[in-house]
Amino acid sequence: MKIEIIPCLQDNYSYLIIDEDKLEACVVDPSEAKPIINYLSDKNINLKYILNTHHHYDHIGGNTELKKKFGTVVLGFNGDAKRIPEIDILLKDNEIWNSGNFKAKIIHIPGHTTGHICFYFFEENLLFTGDTLFSLGCGRIFEGTYEQMYNSLNKLKSLPKETKIYCGHEYTLNNSKFCLEHDSENSSLLKKIEFIKKQRNNNLPTIPSTLQDEIDCNIFLRANDLKTFSKLRDLKDNF
Repeated sequence: MKIEIIPCLQDNYSYLIIDEDKLEACVVDPSEAKPIINYLSDKNINLKYILNTHHHYDHIGGNTELKKKFGTVVLGFNGDAKRIPEIDILLKDNEIWNSGNFKAKIIHIPGHTTGHICFYFFEENLLFTGDTLFSLGCGRIFEGTYEQMYNSLNKLKSLPKETKIYCGHEYTLNNSKFCLEHDSENSSLLKKIEFIKKQRNNNLPTIPSTLQDEIDCNIFLRANDLKTFSKLRDLKDNF
């Protein structure tokens, strides 16, 4: 299985999960259709599935055009059936979705939105976290509660530490500044910041991260209780 990072809009990432043997792909959170179409058309790959983590426009903006062009099947959380355009398959928490060589566990992780899910390709240790867990950050709380987001992040913390994290945005450099302000003596964080700056200076993604990296460096995953997490989230909102 090959993962291709497709930059979209200003700072979004969509992800193509490609079965190179069958020349078939899934796309996670297509912000817009054109970059996806350009990549697939050049390589004669068929887009079979759209996997939506949540309903925000910058994650579902390409659904309609991609479905029209490829006949793609759209997957999303059953609680968001009326908010995800063109949805075909309604997913439940802890369900295993399986089609051909694509197999993922669905994990409901509310907080950013009430219907947010992630796709955990457990056989390959790949986790697509949308806007819940970012590299060195977490999503704003728009519809859910602090407690929901804190619990959702703790769910993700329990996964294997070598899991690769693919999040919805390239926010890592800015997130690192906030982490550094509140965790300035963290040697793992300082080392990661060197890597982040090198990647961005070369116009390369900082993604994927690993869960171990995030546990070591991400101030939100290092919060040991709900009160601390909530205070940090408020501070980040005004950072």
